Amino acid sequence: MEFKMVQKEIELQSRGWIPTFHDISKEVMEIVAESGIKNGTCSVVSHHTTCSVMVQECSHDIDSFDIEYLQHDLLDIMRKMIPDFAEEHQYRHPGPIHTQYGRFVDEPGDFTSMNTDGHLRSVFFGRSEVITIKDGKLDAGEFAHIYFIDWDHVRARHRQVNVTVMGTAEDVEDRKFHNGETINTLRKYTPEEKADDVHYTLQLKRD
Repeated sequence: MEFKMVQKEIELQSRGWIPTFHDISKEVMEIVAESGIKNGTCSVVSHHTTCSVMVQECSHDIDSFDIEYLQHDLLDIMRKMIPDFAEEHQYRHPGPIHTQYGRFVDEPGDFTSMNTDGHLRSVFFGRSEVITIKDGKLDAGEFAHIYFIDWDHVRARHRQVNVTVMGTAEDVEDRKFHNGETINTLRKYTPEEKADDVHYTLQLKRD
């Protein structure tokens, strides 16, 4: 079975002032289709430490912030857990050394380092997703979309997503584990664990 790998980079533009949710499902599916790989995996990875990748249902309804309802529900929860960076020294990061480093690498101002909320949210969500490819298509579920989230909202940013498709162009004949038998994952008690105990039956008349 011949192994094949394809890598592509998707370029995006985030708007700033509020986290940006990019729906990149169409682009990732196009990369998978053009790769010629029928069975394998597709990894979608953020190039940035204040961004995340998630697979989630498309909410369809969009609010006045141009964000889907489910995405804004998610953002509301994250704001409770990790509040927006709203004032200086709200978080320990950035310290004076990191701020000076930002000047050294020609950041446009100290304000660009005030994105601690974005870094922490990225840690919670992670920066990548891996999706199975079956018969030339992403097996992400009936309603799933792939989103790239830019949590950094201190300014508009150019972003990059790395997509790696790996697998084979050949067919997979049988995917069924144990002939498709439904696996029982419920706890199985031993006879000793199921044995009668006087503490359970004190209310009953006993010989």
